[in-house]
Amino acid sequence: MEFLVSNGGDCEDFSIAKYYTLRELGVPIEKMSIAYVKALELNQAHMVLTYYEAPDRIPLVLDNLTPDISTADQRRDLQHVYSFNGDNLWLSKKGRRADLVGASDRLKPWVQVQSRIGQ
Repeated sequence: MEFLVSNGGDCEDFSIAKYYTLRELGVPIEKMSIAYVKALELNQAHMVLTYYEAPDRIPLVLDNLTPDISTADQRRDLQHVYSFNGDNLWLSKKGRRADLVGASDRLKPWVQVQSRIGQ
């Protein structure tokens, strides 16, 4: 809500807003992940929302830096590090979640966001 009222935000705000909007529209959380990436051209940390049509498919990347929706393998400007959703935390390989390393509650800021939203 703060993000919408202030008419601005950073990449985390955009990714979280997309995640919760799509969830409210009925998209299952197992099809979505918030991905922590390195934006190579900007040389900085960045976050995007990824959508998996199926677990074995290359995800689509929804990014506030570009209006285009591309598959992760087309986004050579992003180096994936890890991703998470309401349940799980994964290390990334080749633009997709690969190794499950635990529950997303290991990420304290994510737990705080979920608590503020009332989950």
